[in-house]
Amino acid sequence: MRRRAFLTGGFALLATPVWAVNGNRLVVKGAMEQGSLALGYANPKATVKIDGQAVRLSPDGVFAFGFAFDQTKPSLVEVTWSDGMIESQSYTPTVRQYEIQRVNGLPQNTVTPPPDVLERIKREAGEIYVARQRDVPGSDFLSGFDWPAPGRESGVFGSQRIDNGVPMAPHFGVDMAAPTGTPIHAPADGTVSLSADHYLNGGFTLIDHGQGVSTSYLHQSKRLVKDGDVVKRGQKIGEIGQTGRATGPHLHWAMNWFEVKLDPSRSTRKPKPDLL
Repeated sequence: MRRRAFLTGGFALLATPVWAVNGNRLVVKGAMEQGSLALGYANPKATVKIDGQAVRLSPDGVFAFGFAFDQTKPSLVEVTWSDGMIESQSYTPTVRQYEIQRVNGLPQNTVTPPPDVLERIKREAGEIYVARQRDVPGSDFLSGFDWPAPGRESGVFGSQRIDNGVPMAPHFGVDMAAPTGTPIHAPADGTVSLSADHYLNGGFTLIDHGQGVSTSYLHQSKRLVKDGDVVKRGQKIGEIGQTGRATGPHLHWAMNWFEVKLDPSRSTRKPKPDLL
C-alpha cells in the first residue's frame, strides 16, 4: 500500500485533466471539506472504489465523489491498476461550522403538511431519489459550475433550519433571493433527468452532469426545460419564483453526488453575480 498527500485547492479545473499529468498516478482535487465535491484522476484502465464501492471513470480517467455534510471519518479511495497493483489513499474532510437559521412566515401547510398531501410528498421525494441514482458516462462537472442566477445569498448550505418555530432538517442548498421572473441559467452542461411541479419544492428541475453528479433548482415560477433535454452552460432553464415552501421569490440551488448532499458554492468557478 502506498499513500501520498492529497492536493488541496479550488475546484475550477480545465476541460481536460491537465492537473493530473504531474507524475502522480493518482490525484484527488477539490475543496476537501464537509459537503464538497472531490475530483480524482487515475489511468482510464484502472478500477476505482470509494469506501468499497466501484465508481465510474470517464474515458480520460476522471472520477468524482463527495463528502457528506456531517462526515468526520475518512473516505478511502482504492485504485487497482492494470498491472494488478493496489494503491489506497484516505481523505478526511475538514470540519465546517454551520449556522442556525430561523425562517418565519412560511405557509403553515408546507411546514406541517395536511395528511391528504403526505402521499404526494412521498411520491415526489421518490422521483427525486430515482433521478439521483443515475450513473451515466460523462464529465460535464469537470470544469466547475457557474452561479445559475444573480441575487442576494439568503440561505447557506448546512444551516439548521427552524421553520415557523419548528426544527427541520438542515438546509441542503444555497438560496439566491431575486425578483420573480429572474432568469435561471444552467451552470454547466448536462441532461435534464426530472422537471416537475412539486408540493414542497415548487417548480423543480434536476440536471444530471454525469457520474452521479447532479444539480437541482427549486421554487421556480417557470420551468423551461423538460425531461431528457440536453442543456448547455449558460442556457436559460427557468425563472425564479415563490412556489412550494418559500417566504419570498428565490432560487434554492442544490448539488448531489448520488444521495450525498453537497454545497454547490464550493464548486463554482466564478464569483456570485449581483442582481442585474
